[in-house]
Amino acid sequence: QVQLVESGGGLVQAGGSLRLSCVVSGRPSSRYAMGWFRQAPGKEREFVATILWNSGYTSNADSVKGRFTISRDRAKNTLYLQMNSLKPEDTAGYYCAADYGLVVLTIPVQYHYWGQGTQVTVSS
Repeated sequence: QVQLVESGGGLVQAGGSLRLSCVVSGRPSSRYAMGWFRQAPGKEREFVATILWNSGYTSNADSVKGRFTISRDRAKNTLYLQMNSLKPEDTAGYYCAADYGLVVLTIPVQYHYWGQGTQVTVSS
């Protein structure tokens, strides 16, 4: 069983930065793919970024390329999302997710394990 706990959300002005963390309890499998998704009120959950736990290979959504960076610290069992140059349209609940995968997973239904989410609000 894997449990995910996010932190690091908050209120920030446009152009600012935040770093989200997701602590993974239980030892992540080297075959895990992990991802960040976001969901704004009234909208569907949207892919943000994904990483393969073992290799560190990453993939980002076009909307965040050049601004957001996904990374992981295997020693700390922690997933990160560094968010720079934040925009008001980045406002959403942010969720980390995990599942077995040897390739990047970009669709919510591909993930079995989810965190409870952390709110990010970007003011204009």
